[in-house]
Amino acid sequence: MPSPERVADFIAHVKADRFVAAIERFYTEDATMQENAAPPRGGRDALVAHERQVLAAVKSIHAKKADWLLIDGDRVVINWVFEITGPDGKTRVMEEIACQDWRDDRIFRERFFFDPASIVERPGGV
Repeated sequence: MPSPERVADFIAHVKADRFVAAIERFYTEDATMQENAAPPRGGRDALVAHERQVLAAVKSIHAKKADWLLIDGDRVVINWVFEITGPDGKTRVMEEIACQDWRDDRIFRERFFFDPASIVERPGGV
């Protein structure tokens, strides 16, 4: 079960836009990630590689806020708000719910829920 301080450290990494470092530091070697109903991706090395591909495909991604957080034993739920600037220079805001299962002090399973239709261009961002 993660301590509140460990979860806060994870959130701080993401809010500092240290996405790859967060995966390397906070996920188990056999961790999986899943977006909506897509098949899960597995293995920390594969998760890091995928994250690098996502970051390379956009101009920037900023974790603007973690609106709320729920810790219940080994389960953590975070409501994230991201600001994504594409290669076209347009900024879009995406809100998602991340549901995590932790093993001791690392994430071993994470599933993201978001509505792709809600990813909208917003002048000035969040």
